[in-house]
Amino acid sequence: MKFNRLLSASITVSLFCASFCPTPYTDTIQAASYASPAPTKSRAYYEERGDIVWEVPTPRKVIALTFDDGPDESKTPAILDLLKQYDAKATFFVVGSRVEKLPHIVKREREEGHDVGNHTFHHPSFHRISRNKALSEMDQGQASIVQATGTETHFFRPPGGSYNDTLVKLSKEKELKIILWSWHQDTLDWRKPGVHRIVNKVLRNARNGDIVLMHDYVYKSTQTVEALKIILPELKKRGFAFVTVSELLANRKTPEGLIEVNK
Repeated sequence: MKFNRLLSASITVSLFCASFCPTPYTDTIQAASYASPAPTKSRAYYEERGDIVWEVPTPRKVIALTFDDGPDESKTPAILDLLKQYDAKATFFVVGSRVEKLPHIVKREREEGHDVGNHTFHHPSFHRISRNKALSEMDQGQASIVQATGTETHFFRPPGGSYNDTLVKLSKEKELKIILWSWHQDTLDWRKPGVHRIVNKVLRNARNGDIVLMHDYVYKSTQTVEALKIILPELKKRGFAFVTVSELLANRKTPEGLIEVNK
């Protein structure tokens, strides 16, 4: 009886703390923006059907660097200069509202042989976005790219990597392939973790067919640019070629049973 009373008192105290004690502070806005929600179905389901691409296993030593959230008036040109220096191609997932302000930079990306992908117009959270809002963001993002470059893109990356059945179906309707990134190659450079952490994340995990997630727009940070000065020559020394997402997909071997529904 004494034990039961003590147990009951302990549970009561725990419930009281859970209800009233403050939780440790976290950067909820940024974290929520980049959280990967539980999809309607497993990654294997979407991957096997060709709905979403995370990486492209290949025997070739190729790797796809991707940059989100740009263009930026200073960092994007700096990245483009480095890519040119090391004969590297990449893919830029651009935000339409920024494209409208800096169309010449996006035009340069295309002219220098890089892929340009749609990363929405305003970069809202796609975690619980309505179908109409998602459609508007995709359409406006596409329109900004066409205005800047004269051509459409066939690649889409939802903010934060959020996806579900509705978004997959919508992307098919718009003839857009959803491109995410290798889970072991999320550099988290938007958190400004330090140049060496960004470098170590990429170099320690580099595998054939990886899609690396980086950002060419991070507020008041040049860490990504500085990290590339180390990453590019080192991976090149290891024999890697830097390719666009288009080129990476060309290396994909269609496995038996693949249901290709989103070309």
